[in-house]
Formats: sequence, C-alpha cells, structure tokens
Amino acid sequence: MNRRGFLKATSCALVPYTLGNALLAQNVAAASSSIDLTIAGYPFEHIRRLMTGKVKIEGCDVQYQVGKIGDLNTHVFSGPRTLDVTEIGLIPFILAYANDDFRAYSLVPVFPLRMFRHRSIFVRSDSGINQPADLKGKRVGTPGYSSTSLTWIRGMLHDEYGVRPEDIQWVVSAKDSSTKDAGKISKQENVIPDGISISVGPEGKDESDLLIDREVDALFHAAEPRAFIERHPKVTRLFKNVRRTEQDYYAKTGVFPIMHAVAIRNSLVEEHPWLPRAVFNAYSESKAQAYADMQEKWFLRTLPWFAQELDTTQALMGRNFFTYGIAPNRKTLEALLRYAHEQGLARRKLAIEDLFEPSTLGLIDHKD
Repeated sequence: MNRRGFLKATSCALVPYTLGNALLAQNVAAASSSIDLTIAGYPFEHIRRLMTGKVKIEGCDVQYQVGKIGDLNTHVFSGPRTLDVTEIGLIPFILAYANDDFRAYSLVPVFPLRMFRHRSIFVRSDSGINQPADLKGKRVGTPGYSSTSLTWIRGMLHDEYGVRPEDIQWVVSAKDSSTKDAGKISKQENVIPDGISISVGPEGKDESDLLIDREVDALFHAAEPRAFIERHPKVTRLFKNVRRTEQDYYAKTGVFPIMHAVAIRNSLVEEHPWLPRAVFNAYSESKAQAYADMQEKWFLRTLPWFAQELDTTQALMGRNFFTYGIAPNRKTLEALLRYAHEQGLARRKLAIEDLFEPSTLGLIDHKD
C-alpha cells in the first residue's frame, strides 16, 4: 500500500461461477482495452484478495482505496462522486433514494459488512435495565439516529420484544468515539422522523460521556463505545450471553443483518453494461478464497478456538454464511426496507428491485 492508501491491481482474470458469464466474457473480449476502475471500502478479510490484486475484476485495472463508511456515504450522496465502485451504508442509500431522488449509483448485491445487533446495546449496570422491556421510558444515547445499525436495533427490538422507537427518549451525542473507524456521520445518518422524543447531547461530549455522566441510561452504538472498550465498571451489554442470543435470533428468523452494500456508478454501467456482473464475480471469488483459507489454515489463527467457532457457525448458518445475491438475502433485505418505512425514515416503502442494478438481480455466489 502506498502513502495515499491505494493498492494497484493489474491484469484481469477471474474464474466465473454465476449465470451468464459466457456473455460477460464475450463483452469483455470485445472491449479494445481494460478500463480503469477506482474502488473504495474497508480492508475486510473477505475483500483483501480483491484489494491486493490476487483476485482481478475481468476487463479492469483496479485502484482500491481504503475508506470509512461515513466519508464514503458523503462522497457518493453529496460529494464529487469520483469513485466507480464503493462500499456504502445500506440505510443511507435507501434514504437517499427514497427521500432525495438519488439515482447516480445503483447497488450490486455484495454485502461487505453484516453483523447481529443485540451486541450493540449497552447499559449502565445500575440503570435498572435488565431486559429489553426495561428500555421503555429510558433515555438512550446514540451518535447517529438513522444509521443502518440503529435501524436494525430498533426493528429487532420492536419485532422481538415489543419496544417501539416512540417508547424511548433519544439523545444524539455531539461526538462519536468511533469516528476514527467510521468517519464523520453523513447526512443520511442524521434523519430524524416525526413522532419521537429526541434531543442533542451537550457540546463536546461523546456517547460514552453521556452514559458515564448519567445523562442517558443506555447506548445504541454501531461499534463499541469508548467506555466499554476502556472497561468502565458501570458499562455493560444488555444481553449478557450475546452470542447465544444472536444465534437464537438467527435460528428463529433466518435474518443475518446487512450493514453495508456495494454501489456502482450508473454512468459507468451505461458505458460498460457487463461491469456489474464482473464486479460481483470478483467480490464473490475474493470471499470464496477467504473461506478456503479459514478452512484450510485455521491453525495459523491466533484465536485458540477458531476452528471450533467456524464449525459452529457453519452448522447453524451454512458453509456460505456470508452470502451475496438477492435470492438468499431477500428476507433480510425486505426486513430492513420495512424498518426504514415503519420507523418514519423513508418517505415511501421501496422494493428490492428499486435499489439494485437490474443485471445483478439474478446473480448468486457459491451455494452450500
């Protein structure tokens, strides 16, 4: 990686495994030369082989830029839009499309970040909040009300425990202790719907300050708040056995929450209609190689029970537990679209087909 944070990939070959790749190969072969492609996102393990050029995007020379999600959102929705392909917050994209008529990019059904969100509820141990129902009437702090993670938390609390957004007194913190990893909160993560009680925390205080100083009783946080990382004695998770709780949630609902998707610039797709499929293939192949590495080289991992954890995850969620494509993720995507509308964030309820580039709707990655 050079000092500007870019990784250069050259050449363009990929073992394809989705429907219609013969047509893709013909289109790529017909191109007179490779196209230059700028991609941005986090350096996840399942993305890294694409970042480093070990996996190529057919027909492309790639520059990969490591970025933070808040900054990437702003770049795409209201910035220079120089990125050809980028990781993007899923709820911010939904809100930009539904509320601001944003049409400069479309989604490809690649989901770089997925995370269960029971782990993201933190409370003061002396707050009297011992179960989700106890959140009713309490003050809850958060850095960004309409982030994807907060939308999932509210939706899960409503569906599973009967706690509505209107039942909580919301406090948006003036600062976020995770800015160094998440970037500056984008406009679409600060959408405030009607019908809820919400205020802004004191200037200069992050979400952890609010909890430590008893200005809120609980925190909903996309990452982990500073107070929890620093092991403050009064800050704990609401769900004590969070791993079991999240496993039970998946077994019951079949939902594995999606945080981020991949967006592609529509003007580029108009010029190169084969490109969305090539991008999907490359992300999928990078993930497949990461799976193989986890399976075959588990003994190189630092975690002492890594192999057992992988076995447990696959037994519950299947060998391809981090699925791409619409079909295996339809239930999860429909749940999030419903939450966006029910919570008053999106002015209208969208369909999956509204958001994703049409040529990608039938794509699938590895099957179990």
